[in-house]
Amino acid sequence: MRAVHLVVRGFRNLADLELELPPEGAAFLGPNGQGKTNLLEALYYPVLCRSFRGASDAQVAGWDGPGFRVGLDAATNGGLSFEATFTRADRVKRLVVNGSETPRLLDALGHWLAVVFQPGDLHLVQGGASARRQYLDRVLSLTDEGYLRALMRYRSAVSQRNAALRGGRNDVAAVFAGSLAEAGARVVRGRQAWVAAWQGRFAEECAQLGEPQSASFEYRGNPALVDPLAWPDALRDVAHREVRRGVTLVGPQRDELALTLGGRILREVGSTGQQRTAAVALKLCELAALGVSRGTEPALLLDDVFAELDRDRQERLAARLGGPGVRQVFVTAPRRDELPPGFPLPTFEILGGVVRGER
Repeated sequence: MRAVHLVVRGFRNLADLELELPPEGAAFLGPNGQGKTNLLEALYYPVLCRSFRGASDAQVAGWDGPGFRVGLDAATNGGLSFEATFTRADRVKRLVVNGSETPRLLDALGHWLAVVFQPGDLHLVQGGASARRQYLDRVLSLTDEGYLRALMRYRSAVSQRNAALRGGRNDVAAVFAGSLAEAGARVVRGRQAWVAAWQGRFAEECAQLGEPQSASFEYRGNPALVDPLAWPDALRDVAHREVRRGVTLVGPQRDELALTLGGRILREVGSTGQQRTAAVALKLCELAALGVSRGTEPALLLDDVFAELDRDRQERLAARLGGPGVRQVFVTAPRRDELPPGFPLPTFEILGGVVRGER
């Protein structure tokens, strides 16, 4: 899976561009604030049809502009032509895949696959459990359509049940117990199975990136909840607390993907370099999982990934990017000397939102 041609209009601070993309990828160089991350954001937009930074479409649209357009042609099995347009005046987003408009967002997802690492992804290691749950949900939603449907049903049931609990309508809250249990059990099964399947890969990736200590992750929650029949007892045990707090206290929304280093919680004992190594390893696991499930290698987008890594880890990561697998890699850095020596990708320069030709 390779991006071939990118068209951008009215996107963040980027000047309007049409860019032919090298098959192996590229390194985009330039000082901070010039648009490097914005370019990766445009490249990633067709994956989930939204910003990977959590920004709204109105925020993504260029300052005071009427809206934006992102177009991507990619070499995939069967080929891909994707276009997203957003109009600020009526706040309407239009998605077109291979010439056909897709009124439902779900129908536009998954045609273009890419994995992105940005400096903010350190929160996967340093932050609370919700960040790691979101990581699991994103990976599983892109690799398992049944998981995505179950997750959507579960979130809807939790939201409606919480509203009933807050309103003191315990009878109404009870109505959602069945759908909560069925969808929630599916979510827990999916997460547990994925973690069990990829634990070893995470440890291997950390070791290949230069981490001498043993790294691991594990799923922490109530293992009985893989069975919908276990939910009534679990809900009954916390019923009084749920009524008092007005929130559902059972289910995967409270579980944790625990990252450890040498048997201890990584965010508590790891250096910044070790934490960044683990975050990159999570992204490489995501890349591999998408590749296995979809039968094609996603693109890899890395924003300032070499910062705060020592030279050994930088060189190991550079070697890993060129290792097994046929992938397209896009990297950003402020200057060429912040890339490992001999970094093989063709380079472009971004200044003031303008992407200059290959150097």
